[in-house]
Amino acid sequence: MFYRKPLEERIADRVAKRKPLEEGKTFEHGPAKFIFVSLIVAVVLMHVVGVAIVMAFS
Repeated sequence: MFYRKPLEERIADRVAKRKPLEEGKTFEHGPAKFIFVSLIVAVVLMHVVGVAIVMAFS
């Protein structure tokens, strides 16, 4: 009645249904790409703001 496949089997079933990954794709996971790009943009903006502040007070 409440039988479910073990987690490993459910994951294996999902992986088997996926299409093969395309060559040259670094991030096949959309949210991971979004977080990565957001972090890079945040670091660049912090550096630009920091340099602007230092130049304003010198």
